[in-house]
Amino acid sequence: MQAPPADPSAPLIVLTPRRVKLIFSALLAGMLMASLDQTIVSTSMPTIVGDLGGVSHMAWVTTAYLLATTLVMPVYGKFGDLWGRRNLFLIAIGLFTLASIGAALSPNFTWFVVSRGVQGLGGGGLMILSQAIIADVVPARERAKYMAPIGALFGLSAVVGPLVGGFFTDSSLGWQWCFWVNVPVGLAAFVIGWFTLTLPRKRSTTPLDYAGIVTLSATTTSLILFTDFGGSDGWGAARTLWMAAAFVVSVIAFVLVERKAVEPIVPLSLFRNPTFVVATSLGLAVGLGMFSAIAFMPTYLQMSSGLSATTSGLLMLPMTAGIISTIQSSAGFIQRTGRYKIFTVAGVAVILAALVWMTSLSGGTSLWTVGAMFFVLGAGLGLIMQNVVLAAQNAVPAEQIGTATSTNNYFREVGATLGVAIFGTLFTSRLAENLFTAVSTHGQQAVAAGITSPDSLTPAAVKAAGDPLRTAIVDAYANSLAPVFWYLVPILAVALVLALFLKEIPLAEVAGMVARGEAVESEEELARLTAARADAEALLDRPVVLTDEDRDDDPREAPVPA
Repeated sequence: MQAPPADPSAPLIVLTPRRVKLIFSALLAGMLMASLDQTIVSTSMPTIVGDLGGVSHMAWVTTAYLLATTLVMPVYGKFGDLWGRRNLFLIAIGLFTLASIGAALSPNFTWFVVSRGVQGLGGGGLMILSQAIIADVVPARERAKYMAPIGALFGLSAVVGPLVGGFFTDSSLGWQWCFWVNVPVGLAAFVIGWFTLTLPRKRSTTPLDYAGIVTLSATTTSLILFTDFGGSDGWGAARTLWMAAAFVVSVIAFVLVERKAVEPIVPLSLFRNPTFVVATSLGLAVGLGMFSAIAFMPTYLQMSSGLSATTSGLLMLPMTAGIISTIQSSAGFIQRTGRYKIFTVAGVAVILAALVWMTSLSGGTSLWTVGAMFFVLGAGLGLIMQNVVLAAQNAVPAEQIGTATSTNNYFREVGATLGVAIFGTLFTSRLAENLFTAVSTHGQQAVAAGITSPDSLTPAAVKAAGDPLRTAIVDAYANSLAPVFWYLVPILAVALVLALFLKEIPLAEVAGMVARGEAVESEEELARLTAARADAEALLDRPVVLTDEDRDDDPREAPVPA
């Protein structure tokens, strides 16, 4: 169904270049905060989980954030279509900022994981609403030029996040400042958004799809817990099988609910659109590969190579260079020609090559080689990560931009969450076993170094342990991480085949708000529409005078038969 119209009494919004830039600045502020937080924890994670006693459950730090983000994406997308996106964007900033304070004050590992989950509730809104608002104010054909700064922002966050996280972790300030830094950034983003986000407010009396929200949340949660329990307890364990059964039941319930909903949270009609389906499937595959590699590589580098948190963050610079270089070059080509499929295919192929290369990682791999691996991975991400969203938005009516954006991102985040959960549990289960062997084999040296349990292991403790214990711990990390990349290779190979079937639809020439009649592109057009509306109202107000001849012809004036 179509989204409700904007308030008819509200004046039309004029999308002048200056207004579009102001709106875009607010979106960048929000996206900066959310994207920075996804990477700032990566280099500080070993110290955080060591201090809070959660090394064997390390994967939950990332999984909690991604799971919460995934759960709320469809909700933000649909509610934005129904009620407008401005207030939702401000609410998301507020949630994210408050949760950052909670994470900084965490007294234990459980509190920290819960705070990360609440951060995800805000971060999911920032990501979805930003992309949907861009589609509202910028035509698809011109949207490519906005991809470069967005890609550069994510690339910058991939570097600045680990660097800032490493600096705080290595300094006397402590890892808590990885979250305190979000508070001033969040306040600034809120103020910028409050004054610059000029967007229509909508009125909708359509009943909300509460049943769809509940069943979709149950589906997502049971799927993630299934993969987590499967990796830790075994795929045949009782908890794992219960989660598998819950997932199947939730999926069936969700489909049945959405078929009858007046305004479904995820319209099933989207999945009858082949272009949307292919673009969304590609997003899922990219999420699997991208977040799995980024989430655990800094940890691997710190432990297996003996690098500090700050130095391991510097190794993300090549990935940023790869993202920025390919996203800028492809954006210019797309704007000139309207063609985007060629970059989607190339992006999947490059990511696949990078993951295959990463399977050769070991404790003896040179830093130059690791940097080259990151550059190739970044080049692939720059070619594809914005194009799949562009393809999905361009394949649906303007009234469904928010829903299509959130659904596409939902499946990408499902891929990311699954990737981190499966990848993380495989990594940590191997790591726990290998570390136990290493510590128990060198028990006296471990006690002397203050290492009483693998759960309390930190990079500083490893560095201070000395050989042969240090070498044993380094080997444990090296032998636990690199082989796991092979699990991602078949998924990206399937994605490469899917990319070949992506249908290239001509890019729209008008912005979403213009297509829905909520905005115009210039003051001249506004004046013309205002004059036309005034003429129409004057015509309606003009009294109608009927002549005798008109009355004779008017059936309403015919005599009533006796």
